[in-house]
Order: sequence, then structure tokens, then C-alpha cells
Amino acid sequence: MIPDEAELTAGVKIEPGKSYGFFTDTTRCIGCKACEVACKEWNLLPADGLHLTGMSYDNTVGLSASTWRHVAFIEKISDGDGRATEMAPYQSNWLMMSDVCKHCHNAPCLEACPTGALFRTEFDTVVVQQDICNGCGYCVPACPFGVVELNMIDGKAHKCTLCYDRLKGGLEPACAKACPTDSIQFGEVGELQQRAHQRVSELHELGVDSAYLYGVPNSPGATGDLGHLNAFFLLTAEPEAYNLPAAPSRASNRVGPSLSFGLAAAAGLALAAAALFGWQK
Repeated sequence: MIPDEAELTAGVKIEPGKSYGFFTDTTRCIGCKACEVACKEWNLLPADGLHLTGMSYDNTVGLSASTWRHVAFIEKISDGDGRATEMAPYQSNWLMMSDVCKHCHNAPCLEACPTGALFRTEFDTVVVQQDICNGCGYCVPACPFGVVELNMIDGKAHKCTLCYDRLKGGLEPACAKACPTDSIQFGEVGELQQRAHQRVSELHELGVDSAYLYGVPNSPGATGDLGHLNAFFLLTAEPEAYNLPAAPSRASNRVGPSLSFGLAAAAGLALAAAALFGWQK
């Protein structure tokens, strides 16, 4: 148990109209997977099995329609200045991180949804309404983090809800509640950001110069046009090491020229068809 910080999220008063999220401090993650288990148990998600995946102790591999929390195990060594380098088989130096939906301030998945199934809640989180989702899948490529996935059983999109049902009952999300080291901290986003900046300063004073925030404005890991992330992280290696994009952006920005070309081509074909039809008449 961490002295003086054992109950960082205890006593958070959850009120509609405020912005809530997660601050995940990867330096405190011990890879216990309590968050994964709590998430699956509360949300009645199926187990991922006990088969070997070839990814160290990682049996869930990544986020999916049935895994809304994923603990990544990254084996690294450190060079002379303390920065993480490529994996070496002769030494295990672990980077661990509990990944989750980022509940982006400017959420591309929400913007891409044509039915309104994805909506922003009164707690400033992003949730999929299963009874409205038609399984079109537009939200899947729209997410710059690869979080949203279609379930092959019901054909609908699924992802973390930040325990929307628990928030409405005044309870913190199951994953944060279960985390034994407070690596996952729940609260108001503004307060969490202040706490995160303080934690980075503490780590720098302790000599961990590689510590920085990902998903917070005016930080080395700022996320551009997505705005701030309601679920953000303290990292000690490059984002790619944690399977996070270094410069996440909207799909429209990534495929803009191709989309414009495609629309122009479609318009050209339509004009050609109209001309042909007119000639035949």
C-alpha cells in the first residue's frame, strides 16, 4: 500500500455536469490484472481464455469488444541515461500499463456514428447505446487508438463505458476500485491533471527524467486536435512502446486526400452515367 495515497479516489462526489475520467500512472502498475478482472466481472464480459499468446504474461493481447481494460506487459532494458530500449531476452525490465478507452474530449468515434448510438454522457464520457447501434462499423476506423471493435456475436460496437451505470449510482468505476496500488485513479479530469503534473515533478526530482504525461494539453504527449483525453497516462518510454500513437489524429485528417480523390472519382462516374443515360434516350 502506498503511504498517504492509499485511497486517492475515495470520497469523490460524482455529479452530473462535471467531467470525469482516469489518470493511469504506469510507474505504479504491478501487472496484477485486477482491473481486467473487475471490468469483466462488473460488465459481464466473457473470459479471454488461458491459452498461450506468445506475448509474455499477456493473455488478453489487447483491447477488444470483450476486453475493455487491457494490462500490457512490455519487456525492456534501459540504456545509460535511463531510457527504455529494445527488448533483450537476457534481462527483464518491465513496463506495464492498463490501457482503456480514452473518452476523448473531441471524440472521432462519436462524430463518425450515423445513428446517434454513440453519445456523450452527463459525466463527459463517451458510451455506445447497444439498442441504437446498427453495426455499421464507422466508429472502428474513426478511433485513432484502435479501441472500438464490433462484436462478432451481436454485430454491434463495444468499448469501455467508464462504468456509466456505476457513475449514475455515485460509485467509482470497477477498475479503479479494484486497483491495489492506485495506478488507476478516478476523479474530475481537472483535478486529475493537477495531480498528474505533481506526480511527474516528484518523479523528476527522484531522477526519473523520462516521466511525462500523455493526453494532457501542453505536455510532451499532447494529443493535438483530439483535445485532452479524459483517460490519460503517465509514461516513461515513447508512446509506441505502449501501443499508443505518437501523434493521434482524426481519420478524416489521415485519409483526407484519398477521400477527396474518391469523392471526385465518384462524381465523375455519376456524370458519365448521366451523360450515357441521356445519350441512350
